[in-house]
Amino acid sequence: MSPVGRTAGLLRAGAQVLRRGPQQISVRKAGGGPHIVAQYRQPPQLTKRQQFQAELLSGAMWFWILWHTWHDSDAILGHFPWPDTSAWTDEDLGIPPDDE
Repeated sequence: MSPVGRTAGLLRAGAQVLRRGPQQISVRKAGGGPHIVAQYRQPPQLTKRQQFQAELLSGAMWFWILWHTWHDSDAILGHFPWPDTSAWTDEDLGIPPDDE
């Protein structure tokens, strides 16, 4: 393409932009519900309902954990009797005899 043709194409495109005028930019909010704008390196902005639901769920979780720890501690500590450590000998513990 010649330089004149390139310049003419550029002028034509510029004239089209000027004829259209300023464009209206519309902001769409998906879903039509409350829209929270994301902020760079900022914690999310929670609604009071989200805060309540989070605290209710975490409270139920801790209740579940502590209830089962209290009433079924074998699930955490194991299902075996604890050994009597006073019955262990030095040989069981790997301690050499005194005369060495």
